[in-house]
Amino acid sequence: MFLRQRHWRSLPTCLFTVLLLAAGGNAFAARCVDDDAGRRVCLEQPAERIVALSPGATELLFDAGAGERLVGAVSFSDFPPAAKALPRVGSYKRLDMEAILALKPDLVVAWISGNPDTQVQRLEELGLTVYRGEPLRFADVADTLERFSVLAGTERAGRAVADHFRDGITDLRERYADADPVTVFYEVWEEPLMTVNGEHLISEAIRVCGGINVFADQTSLAPRIGKEAVIAKDPEAIVAGGMGEDNPEWLEPWKRFPALTAVQRDNLFFVPPSTLQRPTPRMLKGTRLLCRHLETARARR
Repeated sequence: MFLRQRHWRSLPTCLFTVLLLAAGGNAFAARCVDDDAGRRVCLEQPAERIVALSPGATELLFDAGAGERLVGAVSFSDFPPAAKALPRVGSYKRLDMEAILALKPDLVVAWISGNPDTQVQRLEELGLTVYRGEPLRFADVADTLERFSVLAGTERAGRAVADHFRDGITDLRERYADADPVTVFYEVWEEPLMTVNGEHLISEAIRVCGGINVFADQTSLAPRIGKEAVIAKDPEAIVAGGMGEDNPEWLEPWKRFPALTAVQRDNLFFVPPSTLQRPTPRMLKGTRLLCRHLETARARR
C-alpha cells in the first residue's frame, strides 16, 4: 500500500529510509526469465560470471551488454574480437566440465540442440543455474537479447539492440512481401552435404527475402542429403556459407552439374556463415545480403 504524497515529508528520516530500502529490495530481489526449454530461470542478483556454451550464445551475450561478465566460452567463439580472449571450456559438442566448474559461474548458457544433454544436466545437478537456449525465429533472437539483459542487469543495452534488429527484419519483410518467389537450396555443410528444413532460422531468412526452401519439408532441422536430391529439386539459386568469411569454396563443385538451373544462370551465391548460421543480430546483415542475391536471381530470368 503506497503512502499519499502529502504525508511523505512528515515521515521520520529513518522510517523513510527503511521504506525506500524495502521497495528496492522487492523490485530487485530476483531476476527471472523463461528459457527456450520452457523453464523459469532466476537469479537473486545480476549475473557476474557467465559461461557460454555456443559461439552464438557468446555473441548474443556481448550484444546484450553482458560481455564484461563473460568468464568462459567454447571454441569458435570469435565474435566480437574480445570473445577470442575468453578462457575455453571445450567445444559445444564436448564440454570441459572441470574447466566450467573452475570458473565458478553464476549463469551457464547452454545450446539445446548442440550441447550434450547429459553434460548440461550434470551441470544442473551440481547446482549451477543453466539457461537453455534455441532461437528458431527472428523474434526469438530479439527476445533472447532481452532475456540475457534481464539476467545480467543490462536491460537498456539489450533492449536497444533487440529493437534495432526487430525494425530491420520488419523492413525486409515489407520490402520483399510481394517479390516473385525464388526456389533456393541452402548448403549449411559440404561433407556430409547438409541443408536446413522449414523450421530452421535460416529458412525464415529465405522466406523473408521471398525465397522458397526446396527442403523445407524435411523433419530434421539440419538434414543430411545427397547431391542427387538437390539435382532432383533443381533450385533456381544455390546459397552456401563455406568454411571462412570470404571463401565461397563450397560453390565450385556445383559447376560440375551444368543442367542445374542455378548453374545455368550463375545463381551460385555466397553469404559469410557467421552472418546467417548463428542466431545473432548479425543475421540482419546476412539476410540483407541474401535478399540482394535473390533479387539478382530474379533479374536473370
